[in-house]
Amino acid sequence: MDTLRTFTTGSSTEGKFHSLPALADQGFPNLSRLPVSIRIVLESLLRNNDGLKVTERDIRNLAAYHAAAPGDYEIPFVVARIVLQDFTGVPLLVDLAAMRSAVDRMGRDAKMIEPLVPVDLVVDHSVQVDFAGTGAAFERNLDLEFHRNRERYEFLKWGEQAFDTFKVVPPGIGIVHQVNLEYLAKCVLEKDGVFYPDTLVGTDSHTTMINGLGVVGWGVGGIEAEAGMLGQPVTFLVPEVVGVYLTGALVTGVTATDLVLVVTELLRKTKVVGKFVEFYGPGARALSLPDRATIANMAPEYGATMGFFGIDEVTTSYLESTGRPPELCRTVENYYKAQDLWGIPTDRNALDFTQVVDLDLSTVKPGVAGPKRPQDRIDLDNLKVKWGELLAAPVKDGGFDKTGSKTAVVHVDSKDGVPDKIGHGSVLIAAITSCTNTSNPSVMLAAGLLAQKANAYGLTVKPSVKTSLGPGSRVVTDYLTKTGLQAELDKLGFQTVGYGCTTCIGNSGPLDSGIESVVKAEDIVAASVLSGNRNFEARVHQSIRANFLMSPPLVVAFAIAGTVDIDMATEPLGKTPKGDPVYLKDIWPTAEEITAAMVSSLRPEVFQALYTGFSDQNPKWNEIKSSTGDVYEWDRESTYIQEPPFFDGFSPCPRDIEEIHGARPLGIFGDSVTTDHISPAAAIKMDSPAGRYLRDKGVGFADFNSYGSRRGNDRVMTRGTFANVRIKNLMVPGVEGGVTKVGDNVEAIYDAAEIYKEDAIPTIIIGAEDYGMGSSRDWAAKGTNLLGVKAVITKSFERIHRSNLVGMGVLPCNFVDKDDYEKVKDLADATFDLVGIDNDLKPMQQATLRVHPARGRAFDIPVIVRIDTPVEKAYYRAGGILPYVLAQILEK
Repeated sequence: MDTLRTFTTGSSTEGKFHSLPALADQGFPNLSRLPVSIRIVLESLLRNNDGLKVTERDIRNLAAYHAAAPGDYEIPFVVARIVLQDFTGVPLLVDLAAMRSAVDRMGRDAKMIEPLVPVDLVVDHSVQVDFAGTGAAFERNLDLEFHRNRERYEFLKWGEQAFDTFKVVPPGIGIVHQVNLEYLAKCVLEKDGVFYPDTLVGTDSHTTMINGLGVVGWGVGGIEAEAGMLGQPVTFLVPEVVGVYLTGALVTGVTATDLVLVVTELLRKTKVVGKFVEFYGPGARALSLPDRATIANMAPEYGATMGFFGIDEVTTSYLESTGRPPELCRTVENYYKAQDLWGIPTDRNALDFTQVVDLDLSTVKPGVAGPKRPQDRIDLDNLKVKWGELLAAPVKDGGFDKTGSKTAVVHVDSKDGVPDKIGHGSVLIAAITSCTNTSNPSVMLAAGLLAQKANAYGLTVKPSVKTSLGPGSRVVTDYLTKTGLQAELDKLGFQTVGYGCTTCIGNSGPLDSGIESVVKAEDIVAASVLSGNRNFEARVHQSIRANFLMSPPLVVAFAIAGTVDIDMATEPLGKTPKGDPVYLKDIWPTAEEITAAMVSSLRPEVFQALYTGFSDQNPKWNEIKSSTGDVYEWDRESTYIQEPPFFDGFSPCPRDIEEIHGARPLGIFGDSVTTDHISPAAAIKMDSPAGRYLRDKGVGFADFNSYGSRRGNDRVMTRGTFANVRIKNLMVPGVEGGVTKVGDNVEAIYDAAEIYKEDAIPTIIIGAEDYGMGSSRDWAAKGTNLLGVKAVITKSFERIHRSNLVGMGVLPCNFVDKDDYEKVKDLADATFDLVGIDNDLKPMQQATLRVHPARGRAFDIPVIVRIDTPVEKAYYRAGGILPYVLAQILEK
């Protein structure tokens, strides 16, 4: 197809590009009505058409995209770059190192394993809030971070010198998505004189934050990202695209966080899982870039693949204000105008969407979400009533099965032994954290202004509340300091604890020991309040059972109140030293105050200064030594980095697809089992299989670190699979934690898996709705594979986890009739066969789950095998993406 054209770049030179308008002239007159996100993917197909990975048929399919009925063809999307965070990036690098070792053992050149697109890894998930509420918190946490993670950081430094296209942003700089938004993203890239859209995938669900900048990209598992790095397209079924038509404007007192919680609630009800979502309309056009990014960031919470905003003058203005070169900003505008992709449409019927959802921004009210899921939004003025209902409701209905109030006196070690009272609903963690909100100056400055007013009234935070501020980048500290608001936050205990994913990812650190012992002894349902995006069970802290998402200023307000059992509209947050009541309305900042603070503090030169010379600004990183060479020297005694077994017995020949017979269930689970449940990222319990392994290796409990930090060691991570302390295996009713039944015995799931493997008995997992929702956590699939699980059969999957299971050679299946789940959920003693599958398996083919109860006759249940595309079948037959890619590379 002849689509190569020229345009004028920002430096007034001629640049080449693959023109979508030129393609439209070649028989696709409706191209201009396609969703913008679809057209950007289409450009990638045009540019990467090589007749093999991408063909003319692929281009014609997508160019003729029919929104009402998109069809079922697959799209081979070649992305321009890849971003990683360290929790997921370290195991990815481990796999690449293992692949090099495998190639080296074959006597081949290890350098043939090399990323073919630029890869940026930002170290942001390793900092924990061990110290908080003091001016020394940042330095002390950073010291501990480097102590705990030195092996991992040495390994990352080896990777940076071993691979030509692999770069590391060291600790203490910021959260990957905010760094991507403020620094890495360019909107338009160039190679060999050809310009093209900046596109990416990232090994973190919230990669979608970059959609707010008009960049197409989303989160994938590390497994899929590795394939993309090594030249494989990111293959996905053609999506439905839901248009969200925004009108009106937010009223005074409503924040971007309030808006995104409404969007999350609305789109979860709309059922946008696996779909693209594209925001447009006059309301979308009027949103600031940080507000757009906040909404885009939460796409995983509303279930969409993306939450996309087009590129317009707001985009280029943001690029300029964050220190990008003026010629780049002009190139972006000229390029997108040449592609007929410039601007956000305001006409509701301007583009063809599968479905259009309307939202009037003026109807958004202040709210929070919780206590266990981000889509469970509660109006702020209804929280007290809802809390009472949740406290009394039975556990099976999402409640806590508690009646009446309970209080206990605790002595807080960290605050000079000050006595305090806690009870159901007491806030024990208040954290301004997470890329969702820390990237947005309006809500961060609002938090500082609210703190300023609270201090003026003499309000304080209760001694039992652990307060923390984890800015998404050093830019946040700069503007909070310049406005004098950091000092105001400091007075209330919100000192900076680190630059990275802290409480939101589960790195909340320990509670005061006296408080935690009382919480456990008295069975208190305590709360956390955080400006994050995830509040799944046991994610924030294992002892805190109610977790509420909210805007940064509300986090400060609830820290002062000390409880979620409060009506902020009618009850005071606290009292002045004279005893006068102070209400939320008394300290809430005005829109004018927030705007004035933003105008006075944000400067392009700050971004330019803080995003250069990373090594010079981080002496601790410079002190890290590492090995050198193309092949990693594995340390068999390391408890952080081990060569994984994914290439043991490697063969380039595909395996046969075979039926499964005589399988036992390793776990039977209910709805909303998350990847946090399957593969926790937080603390490792001393008496868990992973804890026992570390103790046997001579690691003291204080140095256990987290599961997330040990993802480079398959021995720890396999033992940690299904080890979340709040997971509920229906095979062991009434018990929480990673246990199962083997005969009449209750065993840890890892120990049970070892018993079954020793007896050569295959195992399966059975789940209900939304199995695998949450973070794009590759170890949730890797661990499932290494436990020996052959198939996972559920009512429904979250998109990334299903893909990851295939990518690890595990067969995902869905019940054809979801009611059939009820027939098997209580059959802990049954055995199962999966029949009707062989090498002729077709995508989405039906098979049969044959159930052999311990008592009674066998019966059959129809299931759909969720191998969705031909390339996924190839991955499955190879034993997963990694062996498949290695075979492809060796063949070349």
